Amino acid sequence: MAHPTASSDPSWRRLLQTAGPLLGLVFVLGLLALSEEARPTLFTGRNAAIVLTQTVIVALGAIGMTLIIVSGGIDLSVGAAVAFSSVVGAKLLAAGQNSWVAGAAVVGTGALIGLANGSLIAGLRLSPFIITLGMMGVVRGGAKWISGKQAVYHPEGAGLNTLMERTNPQGLLPLPPGVWIALGLAVVASLVMRRSVFGRHVYAIGSSEAAARLCGVRVQQVKLWLYTLAGAFFGLAGLMQESRLAQGDPTVAVGLELDIIAAVVIGGASLNGGIGGISGSMLGALLMAVLRNGTNQLGWDSYVQEIIIGAVIVMAVGLDKWRQGRAH
Repeated sequence: MAHPTASSDPSWRRLLQTAGPLLGLVFVLGLLALSEEARPTLFTGRNAAIVLTQTVIVALGAIGMTLIIVSGGIDLSVGAAVAFSSVVGAKLLAAGQNSWVAGAAVVGTGALIGLANGSLIAGLRLSPFIITLGMMGVVRGGAKWISGKQAVYHPEGAGLNTLMERTNPQGLLPLPPGVWIALGLAVVASLVMRRSVFGRHVYAIGSSEAAARLCGVRVQQVKLWLYTLAGAFFGLAGLMQESRLAQGDPTVAVGLELDIIAAVVIGGASLNGGIGGISGSMLGALLMAVLRNGTNQLGWDSYVQEIIIGAVIVMAVGLDKWRQGRAH
């Protein structure tokens, strides 16, 4: 009888999946540290706080996207949902509503968009790619409609502004509350995915929807819930976006879905479903923020950043394909 080699051992594959994003982050930091322009500020507490703050929006979106991608789906309406949610919050604050009501409405708006996606995907059994691509246009257009095609400003003293506010611009601590919220939710989501029945069902659907159905998993119901939950995370990302800019802008977050999907794939998730984790996605989101921060310090144009991110996505998907081939 042939004995399994270390390379075919699932535990080694899990180790590679977990360590890969961390090694990628260390590699990128090492490359940036070679630059004399970036090195003096790269490893300062001030820059670390900036990077962590910039990570929050992508990280929150990546939590929701991880749920969807692990289940074998995709959501292209994230950026539009973030913009629409931020406009809703800004309009409520401008109308005199308190921060708690506005914050709940923003998260609820994201959840409703996710519910619409989930209902169409689960109810009509249509491709998530097509449904969310169409929803991206609907939601983005809706954001421009309710805002009158312009940014909606709210009072500077609104309580939500403090979520992404750095009270010590020259140091690391204290970090904005949004950083701790994202970290706490990542821990909770990771436990849910790994320890709960719901999480096991999400992995089962991503591995084989037909097999999951035969095992008694209510596939369409789980899809409805996971898209709704993911939408709530996208709404929370919209809340952080609105807090960061102190306004709701229907034109923001264009292309944000690419950053989020890249973070999840870099984090070890497979676009085929059934593989992935919250911790890897968080490292992927941090890597994306480090890339943007580093290229900004080097003075590179935004189009160079877009080329790099696109190349990273292609390499991450290629690595996933290689891993899948090795697994079989």
